[in-house]
Order: sequence, then structure tokens, then C-alpha cells
Amino acid sequence: MTTEPHSFPRRHARTQRFTLGAPRSFTVAPDGSRVVFLRSGSGTDRANSLWVLDMEEGGERVAADPRALLGGASEDLSPEERARRERSREGGAGIVGYATDTAVELASFALSGRLFAAELRAGTARELPAPGPVIDPRPSPDGRHVAYVAQGALRVVGAEGEGDRALAEPESENVSYGLAEFIAAEEMGRSRGFWWAPESDRLLMARVDDTPVRRWWIADPAHPEREPQRVPYPAAGTGNAEVRLFVIGLDGLRTEVAWDRARYPYLAHVHWSAAGAPLLLVQARDQRSQLILAVDPDTGATRMVHADEDRTWLDLFPGVPCWSPSGQLVRIADEGGARVLAVGERPLTGAQLHVRAVLDVSAHDVLVSASAGAEAAGEAETGQVHVYRVNELGVERVSQEPGVHAAVRAGDVTVLVSATLNRPGSRVQVLRDGKPTRTVPSYVEDPGMSPRVTLTEGGARRVPCAVLMPRDYDGDTPLPVLMDPYGGPHGQRVVAAHNAHLTSQWFADQGFAVVVADGRGTPGRSPAWEKAIHHDFTLPLDDQVDALEDLAKRHPLDLSRVAIRGWSYGGWLAGLAVLRRPDVFHAGIAGAPVTDWSLYDTHYTERYLGTPAEHPQSYAKSSLVTAEGLSSPAEPHRPLMIVHGLADDNVVVAHALRLSSALLAAGRPHEVLPLSGVTHITPQEQVAENLLLLQVDFLKRSLGITTA
Repeated sequence: MTTEPHSFPRRHARTQRFTLGAPRSFTVAPDGSRVVFLRSGSGTDRANSLWVLDMEEGGERVAADPRALLGGASEDLSPEERARRERSREGGAGIVGYATDTAVELASFALSGRLFAAELRAGTARELPAPGPVIDPRPSPDGRHVAYVAQGALRVVGAEGEGDRALAEPESENVSYGLAEFIAAEEMGRSRGFWWAPESDRLLMARVDDTPVRRWWIADPAHPEREPQRVPYPAAGTGNAEVRLFVIGLDGLRTEVAWDRARYPYLAHVHWSAAGAPLLLVQARDQRSQLILAVDPDTGATRMVHADEDRTWLDLFPGVPCWSPSGQLVRIADEGGARVLAVGERPLTGAQLHVRAVLDVSAHDVLVSASAGAEAAGEAETGQVHVYRVNELGVERVSQEPGVHAAVRAGDVTVLVSATLNRPGSRVQVLRDGKPTRTVPSYVEDPGMSPRVTLTEGGARRVPCAVLMPRDYDGDTPLPVLMDPYGGPHGQRVVAAHNAHLTSQWFADQGFAVVVADGRGTPGRSPAWEKAIHHDFTLPLDDQVDALEDLAKRHPLDLSRVAIRGWSYGGWLAGLAVLRRPDVFHAGIAGAPVTDWSLYDTHYTERYLGTPAEHPQSYAKSSLVTAEGLSSPAEPHRPLMIVHGLADDNVVVAHALRLSSALLAAGRPHEVLPLSGVTHITPQEQVAENLLLLQVDFLKRSLGITTA
């Protein structure tokens, strides 16, 4: 139904889903004079430069250009840096991350494993001599030093390049200092392993020993001459890395931070500001209890500030816990059936908001990201996320237009990033005292299409849904259906944002009615909605079916031809749909699916299913490869395409191979598409482009759709 079926996949891949050229990673100077950010030079340029927006003069300037700094040489990334980028789903190049001092006058960053610093007022950058490969460099708050990690050692160097030295060096190949372990980076949202003291005289430093972690081997069968990669992977029910924390001075003297690590082994969050003692959030392995601890940096002793318990699990939230400038504890909690913001002992929000993250804390208010709470939500609010100012006087919405919004703030300057349904990409506005003063240009390519999307709800549980029809659809003929969910925790896909629906729209333009449904377990509605999947991952499948059947009453959906596709958790859900409900789903595409949850990591899997030893039935019910997982009526057997990257170190290819073996033994039709050298995020342009085309071909063949 589209005249150029190859056009969108090629551009979608080349632009990394129309994200290249977008300004991102904003930092606002506390005096409001500068906004620092990353942006590449065009919608097809992967290499980010470091930019500075001068709020007084209004102009932009490049503070660091990776091509100039490397003299035109190509980047050389260490295995450790590649792993960090995989954990953060970073597909860009050049300067992909940076850190600044408190005044936002000095920035540091790693480029091709080398250490660089940029003077943000002057707009100049220089290389600092340092042994490499350099990972995660961060200036001290006073801008006089830069700490970084190299070869597992935490090091520090003067801001002018003088006095480089190791503060802590690994005692064995399994030990590292200053880095986040796998599950902290992959599942806890903690990507770093050291934190400067506000006085710049010492640091908190994590020591990770992954000796207890089981070793796996990841090989590339397409290159048998290459040695397999040996990686520590903490699968559900097996050993985790041992994480300890130290206060370390610039002279290398260290003091261990003491807490009950046997009871609370997970170091989930660290906060150290001038407002109070360092704060730690530590969790029990079952994630049903956690402590917020204050640290005495002189002795390493800790005292409990707050304790939480939950019968199902405790979620982690960006930006908290932290201190307010007046020394009150700021946290997000599930209380009274709602997700609330609490400052001190007092909740400042109620059922009207579902708080997602704390963005900034000032003496006057807290800036948060939130969606409408379960009681306040309705179809008109579907998919919206807004920025709010909250204090004891009430709640004020900062973002006005319907859409998905995020913000960064310091002082009276706020950077508001807004995506809406009727505008491609995101718009970045700089507000001063709440009033727009600047717009940061984006170089993102226009996708050349606008999704024909309806945001609605489906089924008795009011499942949030997006329905997309072909742009040239006549509005009458029933269409074959493609369900396009993620469907799991942390994966909201029904959002009021234009570019989020581009791939679904392209599939729709191939002749499908595309339905995206966010069932139980997905974020954004209520704690009860998210926690309904405890010990049972299969409930979201019921929501997909209920939403589909309800939407068919209002939209021309051909329920005799229904397919489903997804990636990661969505890939597992697609496989589950074809195997468990062949009466509803007639074909499926499972991309990088978790087929056996005992092979997925500890922190994620055990939060929802417990351990395999304690809850074997939860694992069996949610597995695609057990006898229970394959149980469904003998007929019909529906076609299933399994797609998996052979270099995936998050959902390893063993998941796909075990599913294929089980399907073959059961006599069930399926296809396997192995992607050589591809990880979980499929960043390669040709792979990403052809993957879309191959999926459409499979869907049309499987559903008996004749190409016009």
C-alpha cells in the first residue's frame, strides 16, 4: 500500500530511529548562564559534539568536536566501554557522555579511550595524559581534579594534567574499583561506581568482585577463528558480584562503609551533596525490603534514615533518595495505592499523580516527572507524561501541551524536552522563571510521515492502546491485525509522541491495522497495575487478547488474521501468544526473546518471579521451553519467526536456540534468523533496515496476504 517500501526502513536505520542530531544530555549551570548538551551534526551523523548555549548572548558554540580532537582518526573502544554502552543502549559515537564540576565550568569525557577536558566558558578542549582506556571521567566539584577508571583502577589527575595516580588498584582480574557491576547498570539504573565529596577532598568508591558470578561464553559462530568472550553473568538464582563501598581520600587512604551486606547485598543508589551526609539505598535480594542509610564519611559507620517493606517488590526511581537543601529526605513511595512524592515524613502528592522520577530539588519545590494517577487517568490522558513543580502549597504543571515531557533544571533555568503526537521529534525549550526564552535547534531528519494513530483504551481493565491504520486506508475494509507490544515492566509503548509510532505506522502502511497495547506490568498507571504480574508473567497476554477483542467492536479489524511481533520481553510475549493462544494469534515474530527466565539476570527476574528454587512453578508457567510452556491444543500450530543477535550479552542466544530445539522436538513450524555480530540493540544499519523488510515478508506469507 506504499509506493516506496524500502524508503522508510533505510532512513529509519541510517538515522538510528530518527534520533541522530537531537540535542540531549543537558546540564544547566547553577547561575543560569550556560546550558551544556550533546548533539551530532546532522540527522545521519553518529558522532556527538559537546555544545554550550550562552544564555546571556543567546548563541551556541562547540566546546569539543570529536573529529578535531582525534585528528580524523576513527574511534577505538575498549571492551569495557562497549559493555557500558550496551548497558545504556547507547548507539551513538563521539562524545556520548560527560560530567562537569559544580559550577559547570569544566567538563570531562572519554573519547576513544583517551581523557579530555573542556573549558566551557572559553569553549576549548584539551587532552589530559592518562593511562587508558579511560572510562567515566568526572571532575571534582571544585574543578581541580578529574577522577576516572582505567583497567579496573580508580585514578585521579589534576585538571591541568598533573599528578596522575591510582587511588585504588584491583587485587585480581575479577576485581574492579569505581565501576558499576552488570546488574546495577542493566537493571538498577546505577551506571557509575564513584562519587565525589562536595568538598572535593575524597570520594565514595565501589569495589566489585565478580568471583561469585557464574561465567558464560559468548562466541560468534560466523568467525570460528575468534576466541569466545568470557563474561560473568548473574543468572536468576545464582551468585551475584560482591559489592563493597569505601570512602577514599586523595592520598589513597580508605575507610570501608559498613552495613548489613548479607541482608542487603544490592547497592542501588548513592547520593552525596552539600545538603547532608552521603545517602545509600540498599536492597535485600528479594527486593521486598530496603534501607536508606546515611554514612559518616570519617568512620564509615551508617545510620538508618528510612526503611521500606513491600509484600511484592520495591521499585527504584531516578533521582531519589536525596536530601533537599534544608536537609529533608526526598523519596518516591507506593503509599495508599498511589505512587507519591514524600519530603521528610510528609507525602506531597496523592492519587492524582503517578510520580515517576525526581528531576530537581530546590529550596522552594521539587521538580518531578509524572503521569495521571489511576483515579485521575482517563482516555484523554492516555500516553501522557508531564513535568510538575511540587511543594507544600500544591502541584503545578510545567509542561502544557499534551505529550511526553522531561526536564533538567538548575536555579531559575529549566530545559524542557517535549514530544507530541502532532510534531516530529522533540522540541527543546529553555525556560527562565517558567517562561520560554530559547529553543535549542535539532538536526533530526524529518521522517516524512505522520502516524495515523488513535490513543484509546481496550477491554474491561481499560488497557491503554494505540491503534494505527494505513495512511491511505479507506476506512471501511477489515484489515489483518498486527499486535506490536512490549508489554512488560519499564516498557511503556503507548505514548503521546509522534516518533514513538513511526515503525508501527510503517507496518500499518504495508496493509495492517497495528495495535499497541500496554497491559498489566507496564509502567504509568498505578503500583497495583505494575505489580499485578508478581509470580505470573503470563497475565499481560490476557490483556492483549481482551484489548484486541474489545477494539474489534469499534475498529475494522479482521480477527481471522492476527499476528504479533515484539523484541526482548515483547519477543517473549509474541512467542507466548502464538504458543498459548493459537486460537487468537495466527503468526508471531519473537525478537531476542527471553524464552527461559532462569537464564535471565538476578535483579530483574527475581523481583517478579522469585528464585527458581523457591518458585519453580512461576518459572515453568512463564517459560516457553518447558512442557507447560509448549502446552496448547495440538492444532493449529502457528508459524513463528525467532530473531536473535549472536553477540547479545543481555538476552543470550541460548534463549532462541533452546526455544527452537523445543519447537522442533514438538513438531511445531518456526523459522530462526540468526544475526551475526549483533547485540541486543541491533545498531548496525544494514541489519536494522533488512530486519524490518524480512518481518513484513514473513507476516504476509504467514497470514496469506497478497502484495498488491
